[in-house]
Amino acid sequence: MTDVHNDVLEDEDFDTILSADIDFSGVLNIEKSFLIRGRVSGEIFAKGILVVDENAVVEANINGSRVIIRGDVKGNINASEKMELTVTGKLTGNVTAPDISMEPGCHFNGRCIMEKNAVL
Repeated sequence: MTDVHNDVLEDEDFDTILSADIDFSGVLNIEKSFLIRGRVSGEIFAKGILVVDENAVVEANINGSRVIIRGDVKGNINASEKMELTVTGKLTGNVTAPDISMEPGCHFNGRCIMEKNAVL
């Protein structure tokens, strides 16, 4: 998958979509791009782009390459490439990533550590 900006991601850009009516609890190991629209609790390990959509609720620690948060996340984020928190995103937890972007108006409560070689 090519690198795309978060504002142009479409459903077709994702290999898997967890729909809004799904409530998942446990460990998710994701190899490709993944879009969460439902509820997830537990732990998430993602190798591709992981997007938490606007109405999604995630209570999990996330380890991934590129993490985009548009919804509500409670947990720590470790991203090897980038973590993006959009205007609709809410994050309660610490972030470790080499590249962190937060849009004006987002909600963030935690610490940021920007490391070039973030370990997952």
